Amino acid sequence: MKAMVFAAGLGTRLRPYTNDRPKALVEVQGKTLLEIVLRRLQSFGVEEVVVNVHHFADKVIDHLQEHNNFGLQIHISDERNLLLDTGGGLKKAAHLLADAPFLIHNVDILSNLDLEQLYASHRPGVHLSTLAVRQRATSRYLEFTPEGDLCGWRNVKTGERKISRTETTVLDWAYSGIAVIDPALFGFFPENKEVFSIIDVWLAAAEKGIIRNFPHDSTKWLDVGKPAALERAVEEF
Repeated sequence: MKAMVFAAGLGTRLRPYTNDRPKALVEVQGKTLLEIVLRRLQSFGVEEVVVNVHHFADKVIDHLQEHNNFGLQIHISDERNLLLDTGGGLKKAAHLLADAPFLIHNVDILSNLDLEQLYASHRPGVHLSTLAVRQRATSRYLEFTPEGDLCGWRNVKTGERKISRTETTVLDWAYSGIAVIDPALFGFFPENKEVFSIIDVWLAAAEKGIIRNFPHDSTKWLDVGKPAALERAVEEF
């Protein structure tokens, strides 16, 4: 099994911790966020991982080398010249991931979600992606049908909506930063854009195919993108 860890972000919400290091190297109980995510992926059978880098890229690369890649086969996707966002980052790494369904995982997400169960729920050739979601407060929601198919997106603060397919009943779910990607999804990536969000790709793909959700409200989950969340992480994980 393969995976991609999104570790290229600037980490602006985590300042001052990210003034001298990338978000991926911020520590919780003596371990970097990158190590925590990589070891979790490894525990579920992932052997090969793409890690994208931008902010303090050399420090991420050195950290991996110092720990012998934590026993994994690691590919560095270098975005030092241009930060590509989640969709663009995935597009750049597509040649390393396009042979079978794979996991994507944001580096600042801590959870005890059963990744094997998530992966097993994905139906290759039927689902273009399977997204871990939960009921939580956020400013931007993904809209799904009662059956669990993506049909839109909504920004609570601005009122903006993006509709992939018109449905009578929609349910709001918050994306958890973890998903299974089917290689068929690459057919929906924009050809002439470098920087774009994976959310926009899912919304485009949902017009013609199935983007399925995977609710996991019974599990622990935490976005450690802000300093206050680091304190919670020590207590909860």
